[in-house]
Amino acid sequence: MELALRMAHRMLGRTAPNPAVGAIIADETTGEIITRGWTQPGGRPHAEGYALDLAGARARGLTMYVSLEPCSHHGRTPPCANAIVAAGMRRVVCAIEDPNPEIAGRGLAVLRDAGVVVDLGLCAEEARWMAAGHILRMTRDRPFVQLKIAVSADGLIAPGDGAPRWVTGPEARQFAHVLRARADAILVGRKTVADDNPELTCRLPGLEGRSPRRIILDAKFRTSPTAKMLQTAERVPVTIFGDTRSTPPPYPRGVEVRRMPAGPDGRLNLSVALESLAAEGVTRVLVEGGPTIAGAFLAADLVDEVVIGHGTETLGSKGRMPVGDHGLEFLARSERWQTVEERGIGADRLSVHRRTGRFASEPTP
Repeated sequence: MELALRMAHRMLGRTAPNPAVGAIIADETTGEIITRGWTQPGGRPHAEGYALDLAGARARGLTMYVSLEPCSHHGRTPPCANAIVAAGMRRVVCAIEDPNPEIAGRGLAVLRDAGVVVDLGLCAEEARWMAAGHILRMTRDRPFVQLKIAVSADGLIAPGDGAPRWVTGPEARQFAHVLRARADAILVGRKTVADDNPELTCRLPGLEGRSPRRIILDAKFRTSPTAKMLQTAERVPVTIFGDTRSTPPPYPRGVEVRRMPAGPDGRLNLSVALESLAAEGVTRVLVEGGPTIAGAFLAADLVDEVVIGHGTETLGSKGRMPVGDHGLEFLARSERWQTVEERGIGADRLSVHRRTGRFASEPTP
């Protein structure tokens, strides 16, 4: 199952609107891995069908490990549960059920009714986080939200002056590009565009084609049409959310303008923006904005995972607080945040923190 989860992990950011799933066909009498399958780019074929096609007749009588319940409905491809039965498989070990109301236990029922032995729940917690974008889209009508922050040794972020200012080393910055490649969309606020003028593309060798769609929250449409990000909009799309009462300037080709009512404070409703993205099939959003955007997402309890790069230099009076007017002390609330990873990355340190209570099987503090 851990191998199946690794197969799913490699496809994060490439399968929307479908979840990234991994499937392994194994001969448990010999311990041999027969085939490894994963959801293909664009979401088709599914991992199970891909693994079955590779295995052919060898699949009969064997076991499949799969990170998410096989589908049971007819869509653009035949149901995976039926394909598993037709292949004559003896056993299926499944990490978690699919919350999609078109499936929701029906795939496992198809298998059991056909006499296939089904075991459910192996590596369930890890599988839920792997499929978090799909689960949250099905149960909360929004994508998975990952907040990325880079802070100095004294816990501050660098002020922008029209170009990026780095507080972490090259290895940590390269990892930030990996996070982009695993996202369906990157989101920032207007001020980040004005302060840093970022491109927000994935520029790692070999991953240049995996730059996700870029989202700007800009209630009054003050983003300059000459911003660097907008100059590449025909290649990597840009969507700007703004207030219905505001008029956008003429933006370059490839820039989509989307209006929504702003609140009494003049700010856009983050939940509405996320719901709009989820309705289009976006499952994973990477928030790379500044302290205002970070603070707003955290205040609305819309952040599921926080990834922090901790640099070695200090900024002192030149630095800014990373979350609104506050630092990272919110992570000290152990009933709400769990640290799941801490490791070195070059000369810097990386930490990953997850919000508890995001799934039905977890308590919600």
